[in-house]
Amino acid sequence: MPGWHTAVQVTDPGSGRGPEWLDDFLIRTLPALVAIRRDIHGHPELAWREHRTTDLIEARLTAASVPTRRLPRGTGLIAQVGTGAPVIGLRADIDALPLREASGQPFASTVPGVAHACGHDVHATVLLGAALALRHAAELGEPVGTIRLIFQPAEEVMPGGAREVIAAGGMAGVDRVFAVHCEPKVPAGRVGLRVGAITSTADQIEISVSGPGGHTSRPHLTADVVNALGLLITGLPLLLSRRLDPRAAAVLAWGSVHAGEAPNAIPQEGTLRGTLRLMRREAWEGAEAVVADIVAGLLAPTGVGYELHFQRGVPPVDNDAYATALLRAGALAGLGPDSVVESEQSTGAEDFADLLEHAPGALARLGVWDGVSEQCDLHSAGFTADERSIASGIRLLVHTVLAARRGP
Repeated sequence: MPGWHTAVQVTDPGSGRGPEWLDDFLIRTLPALVAIRRDIHGHPELAWREHRTTDLIEARLTAASVPTRRLPRGTGLIAQVGTGAPVIGLRADIDALPLREASGQPFASTVPGVAHACGHDVHATVLLGAALALRHAAELGEPVGTIRLIFQPAEEVMPGGAREVIAAGGMAGVDRVFAVHCEPKVPAGRVGLRVGAITSTADQIEISVSGPGGHTSRPHLTADVVNALGLLITGLPLLLSRRLDPRAAAVLAWGSVHAGEAPNAIPQEGTLRGTLRLMRREAWEGAEAVVADIVAGLLAPTGVGYELHFQRGVPPVDNDAYATALLRAGALAGLGPDSVVESEQSTGAEDFADLLEHAPGALARLGVWDGVSEQCDLHSAGFTADERSIASGIRLLVHTVLAARRGP
């Protein structure tokens, strides 16, 4: 592929497992793909601002004669290769996080306060590599079916970019859809799979309280908004654990609280913000009403006014059993008999769940740990990914598409 940088050398954990055209493709293009990953990693972009990243992906696909169309806001794109049945969707998210990178890598973020600390640069590169590999296969006459390639913006915000993909027709006609997500607890070359819920829900809660304000020496003459916030901080999580099914494992954690400045003045207003996560969809369906009822009850005796803003997020990613079997077949064929590990349900959330409302599918945990370094969690400033996972991810997606064509 003319113009691609080829100096970066990375081992392919599935080398020699075939098919021959895929082995040859990875030998030729893996160094360039790793270089692209490093380019994206060094130039991270926040949700809905992924213009440079989208330009890069679009240019590589266009050079390979893969038709693309941008999503309406101008970031993220949809492409397609192959013909015939089935229609398989492959999705990667491309946005970064608003935090400072502290990985120490030579290709670390050059953008202050923005970093790919969740591995979306790896996701994007894996999908780009799979797209080019499958395009190559189609040119050789290999029967791969139709592959819908979804490079999705804005996964890290709420509501996420998956909804724009859906609105733009990105899921129209898709029979099954697949995605990978970096997993720093799993070694590179292995894949975590699970049937059923593999992530949790995520909703955002903001409660604004207000009162006339007053002197701290005479709280009985006003409405104490700070005390009201304290009741909410401790009382709402406690009472949720008594109102929701314990099997939902409700986790309400506050990330922001603010009220007043002076130690001797009761302020007129205050704000509390946090996230509510649930492990069961059934509990998520009715959670907003339960939260509203508890908040009203806690604040009624305080005399404060309040506004509750409940931002409904996403349900759990619910992996379809057949789609998970296809991923398993893809992993075994592309990476070997010991490549699959059982994945736990994560308390994190993923708007890939929105795509699963329109077609069955599954998300795989792509191992990115090098087996030596200290494990650093997702969304951590020190997060790193073993670049062998790029080849692993490409092999997983390509072999999953092949399995979908013939059956697991």
